[in-house]
Amino acid sequence: MTATVAVTDVPTAGRVSVARGYRFELVKMISQWRVRLLVLVCWIAPALFVAAVSQQGSLPVDTLFGRWMHATAWAGPVVVLGFSGTWALPLLTSLVAGDAFASEDRLGTWRHLLVAVRSPRRIFAAKALASLTVIVLLVAGLAISSTVGGLIAIGNHPLIGLDGHLLTPADAAGKVLLAWVCVLAPTLALAAIGLLGSVALGRSPMGLLLPAIVALTMQLAQMLPIPVAVRLALPGYAFTAWSGLFTSPAQLGPLLIGIGVSLVWAVAATALAYRLFVRRDFTNLTDDGAGRRALTGGLLPLVVLLGVSIGVVTPATGATGSGIEQEKVQQSVATAFAHLYRLQTKQLNRPDVTEAQLKATAACTKGGDQVAAQGAGNDWRCVVTWHLPDVEAAGTAVYQLDVTPDGRYVADGDGPKEVNGFFLVRTPQGDAPNPLWQFDAKLELLSATPKE
Repeated sequence: MTATVAVTDVPTAGRVSVARGYRFELVKMISQWRVRLLVLVCWIAPALFVAAVSQQGSLPVDTLFGRWMHATAWAGPVVVLGFSGTWALPLLTSLVAGDAFASEDRLGTWRHLLVAVRSPRRIFAAKALASLTVIVLLVAGLAISSTVGGLIAIGNHPLIGLDGHLLTPADAAGKVLLAWVCVLAPTLALAAIGLLGSVALGRSPMGLLLPAIVALTMQLAQMLPIPVAVRLALPGYAFTAWSGLFTSPAQLGPLLIGIGVSLVWAVAATALAYRLFVRRDFTNLTDDGAGRRALTGGLLPLVVLLGVSIGVVTPATGATGSGIEQEKVQQSVATAFAHLYRLQTKQLNRPDVTEAQLKATAACTKGGDQVAAQGAGNDWRCVVTWHLPDVEAAGTAVYQLDVTPDGRYVADGDGPKEVNGFFLVRTPQGDAPNPLWQFDAKLELLSATPKE
């Protein structure tokens, strides 16, 4: 008698989807004490900082909008944004994206992960998406926390823009939100560079530090008197270009170029990281991906991309030189002075006067007659002239300017005392900050003709 035995197929585990892998990587990343601490700090520290600084007598006047932190809630988030673009965001991307793949090399868990997921492509996608989620969460915490801290400590008041015009609370809120959204582009570029460093350098500490090193290098380059086209072609330019949103009209040209360059770098660096990762030999436990391949497959393509960016931006913008010219400085100073003069007039309860009636003009020189009036420097001097209705004599005021290579400048009043020579003005309600004593402004680097 012959017995027939039915053989039942043993079910095999299906491939793990990207969504499931993403949830696993996100939970794994959030479970790290370092990431939890970062989330806690980003969602609490900015509010405490803004609330504390806004109540101090000494304000961070060397930072954009720092001098207005006592007057409006919307100055605080912008001050935090400036600090974040310089220090916080590069460090955050290093700690999150820069460690996304290197942690598996240190722990020796690649074999277990590959057995579970069975697809390097899905592993890469899951880790990249998890890193992106955490970074966006941290950026959102910085923005929301600093805003809430300002609203609680100071209140929802108008904000003075970078050309002296007054922004309503609603306009200020919209521009602050848009500025934070804009810095996501260079943050993504640094995050992609972090992924590339984590893949290419393996367990080496340099992979973790790569985004911070790249950001520091770009900051140093931005401080140099480089041509404006080269400045715009750097992937970190959007970290400062958001300030153009706070002028009227907004300086959108440099900002859009900076965002575009950052996004191109984000895509390119992510693609390079993906290419290196899927080609890695995971059967060799001693190979973490570092070596000559990291140089040829990671660093050199980015250097080529920088050259291509400069080659594309230069003819596309037609920009030459530093972009800081005498006519632009004169127009900017005159425009800002006219706006701020009206604000001072309102403080002193004087009859209102329009910018058209003031007819403010500025005559600016740099370093004396022997130096060309162009480029950055702290040796700019401007004499502003204006007229009041029914007053025959023209008023004059002197400003010393410190212009930075990225087009931002600080105008320091040098008299007369009753106009801009003292930091306080006596109003019917008591002493108040003099808006004409010192003010920040921003030049349009790409504009051939200054905008009024």
